[in-house]
Amino acid sequence: QVQLVESGGGLVQAGGSLRLSCAASINIFSFSTMGWFRQAPGKQRELVARIFHSGNTDYVDSVKGRFAISRDSARNTVYLQMNNLKPEDTAVYYCNARGVIGTEDWGQGTQVTVSS
Repeated sequence: QVQLVESGGGLVQAGGSLRLSCAASINIFSFSTMGWFRQAPGKQRELVARIFHSGNTDYVDSVKGRFAISRDSARNTVYLQMNNLKPEDTAVYYCNARGVIGTEDWGQGTQVTVSS
């Protein structure tokens, strides 16, 4: 079973930065995409950013220009660099991995809180 372990969440003031990490238990090139989702209280989980096997990336409009997803194949780790954080970015952030045959795995989540 694939394990995804997130780290890097925390409390930061508006305008600050955080970097989330997601370490996979297998080679990340085994996945068709890896991404970050978030879920704020009372809201549905939404896709924040993803990186495809090809290296192409995709972002939700609200984080474009502020967040950047990247990967380190040697460490089997995907990162989410979050800059200029806003209170509305407050949520639990989840790492997601989708396999080529449609399988899906999730991390346990890491809390990001942005104070105004």
